[in-house]
Amino acid sequence: MSYKLPEQQASYGIGRNFGDQLAANPFNGLDIQALVQGVQDSYAGVESVVSQEDLEVAFRMINEQMQAKQAEQAKELSGEGQKFLEENAKREEVTVTASGLQYEVLQTGEGATPTASDTVSTHYHGTLINGEVFDSSYERGQPAEFPVGGVITGWTEALQLMTEGSKWRLYIPYNLAYGEQGAGGKIGPFSTLIFDIELLKVL
Repeated sequence: MSYKLPEQQASYGIGRNFGDQLAANPFNGLDIQALVQGVQDSYAGVESVVSQEDLEVAFRMINEQMQAKQAEQAKELSGEGQKFLEENAKREEVTVTASGLQYEVLQTGEGATPTASDTVSTHYHGTLINGEVFDSSYERGQPAEFPVGGVITGWTEALQLMTEGSKWRLYIPYNLAYGEQGAGGKIGPFSTLIFDIELLKVL
C-alpha cells in the first residue's frame, strides 16, 4: 500500500515507530490484531474490553516471563565467559591475578606506574569474546584520559601494575567489568570483556 498524503505518511511513521519498539522488546504470544484493536478503541473513546484488574495481572505475568527469559540468557552468557576464561588461563603467556583478572603483556614500558588516585592517558580497544568491538580510542584516533580509581575494577587493578609505555591485553570477568547489568546496548549482562590497553602517560 502506498501513502501519498503527508497526514497518511506521518500516521504510518507513528505506527512504524511503535512497531519498531515492540519488535525490540517482544514477548511470546504478542497478538497484533488485539494490539490494533486496543489502539482503535482508545482513539475512538470506546470503553476497554479488558478490565483494569485483568490488565494488571496480564502485564505482571508477561513481565515475569520476560525477566525469566533475560535471566536465562544472562546465565548462558556467564557460562560462555567462564568457559572462555578457563581455557585462556591455560596459555603460558597469560597471567591470572588473585581477583580473577587475566592479562597478557604485549609491550613493556619503562615509565612511571600510576596509583589509584592518578589520572592516566591511554589508548584502548575493547571487544566481547566473540570479537565484536564495543569501544575503541584507536578507532576514534584520540587517546582517552581516565582517573585510575574511576573505571571498571579490572582496569583499576591492571593500570596499577603497568608502567608508562606498556601495552597489555586484559581479559576481564564480568564481576570486574559491568557485572550483572551490563552497559549500554553493546555490553550485555554478565559479559566477559577483552581490552588492549596502552598506558601512554601518568598525568
